[in-house]
Amino acid sequence: MSTDSYPRRGNGFSRALARGFLKLIGWKVVRPLPEIPKAVMIGGPHTSNWDGIVTLAAMMELGLDAHVMIKDSAFKGPLGSLLRWMGALPIDRSKAGGVVEQTVAKFNEHDKLFMIVAPEGTRSGASQWKTGFYRIAEQSGVPIIVASADYRKKEIDFPLVVPASGDLETDLATILNCYAKVHPRHPEKLSAPIKALRDKVE
Repeated sequence: MSTDSYPRRGNGFSRALARGFLKLIGWKVVRPLPEIPKAVMIGGPHTSNWDGIVTLAAMMELGLDAHVMIKDSAFKGPLGSLLRWMGALPIDRSKAGGVVEQTVAKFNEHDKLFMIVAPEGTRSGASQWKTGFYRIAEQSGVPIIVASADYRKKEIDFPLVVPASGDLETDLATILNCYAKVHPRHPEKLSAPIKALRDKVE
């Protein structure tokens, strides 16, 4: 495996299984995942639980080993092993430094790491985006991969790789403009920043 490739898991069987599931429900992955060893991956627009289902299937098809930060209390007991197997990493919310600093530390500890962050934070029309994902990328020196699920085309795509330049306003505008072109499952539940852009072009 090339040291420049993204972190991988699974095998031919799991990839074929995921590909078959996506085909069964009419979806497909339309672009290869960028061969980057470390990245913050964001997904959107987030308006339905189905977003997570098709995204997880796409990641399995691609063999991507990706992670999400979950509060450490959820790892107690047998559930902890399952969460770790699924790619979750524990975070101590009471610890000084917070989510951003602890996630940056995880990037510093690994040669390969993909962290998935949901900047909208909810599937029910967030008034604004949380920018922690950007601060994680900037402080870790890793790019942001934009992942999207278009329900009109039934396509999972990775249309943009955005380096965190330090200019949050400009970089965020680039990301939002990309998502404004994507058709969600429930347009009425779009987050306010994306909805405002879609209203301008429709």
